[in-house]
Amino acid sequence: MDLAHLNDRGLVLVGCGRMGGALLQGWLSRGLAPRAVHVLDPSPPAGLADRGVAVNGPLPAHPAVLVLAVKPQMMGGVLPQLASPGQGGALVLSVAAGVTLAAYERAFPGAAIVRAMPNTPAAIGQGITAIIGNARASDADMDLAEQLMGAVGRVVRLGDESQMDAVTALSGSGPAYVFHLIEAMAAAGVAEGLPAALALDLARATVAGSGALAMHQDQDPAALREAVTSPGGTTAAGLAQLMDPKTGLPPLMRRTIAAAAARGRELGA
Repeated sequence: MDLAHLNDRGLVLVGCGRMGGALLQGWLSRGLAPRAVHVLDPSPPAGLADRGVAVNGPLPAHPAVLVLAVKPQMMGGVLPQLASPGQGGALVLSVAAGVTLAAYERAFPGAAIVRAMPNTPAAIGQGITAIIGNARASDADMDLAEQLMGAVGRVVRLGDESQMDAVTALSGSGPAYVFHLIEAMAAAGVAEGLPAALALDLARATVAGSGALAMHQDQDPAALREAVTSPGGTTAAGLAQLMDPKTGLPPLMRRTIAAAAARGRELGA
């Protein structure tokens, strides 16, 4: 991260909720000076000013980056209140789902703009973010956006903005699907006679450990699944239900991702 550039010109963070707060913590831990950060939020987290972060005060005239971390439903009210950073050469970086590059270009004519879609594991530095820039976003702008989002996890670059709705539906919304999987597994364990606390502990640890194994092994998940499955065994019996082409997980997940992606397109419209 070009800390000298950011520390000299400043960074404006609009919205300091869960995602904005996670990003801020990541930047500060990587050496961004608190005095360089200017937070705009109607209900900022306690203690920011004590750490040297400017909160709801005058903004720098020519910040290096303007980061938009408010909910997409709030963006329409927020954008008109912000001065266009295009003339000052600021990079506009948004983490709001659904809001298109074209919408930001109307609000900030002439600016380099990057859309980013992180997910909630960013709160513990284990997120994954997809980014895409507009025509004015240079290689240096994309590198800076990647470095900023890299403070909370991995970053991938998209080839086209049309892919962003699918990313939002898969990895952006995906943690909620996984949390619900934990809920469902725990409830099924209770139905088979386990105490609720034990079933939840088993489900949490199984999902977390399996995800870590999938990342560590870097193998096709089908190969990992097959390694656990003995012919005629208990896992095979369970998978026969889970992998049913009509009633199992694959068609359900296709409907889930499609519904979330469609909603993303509606928000963008």
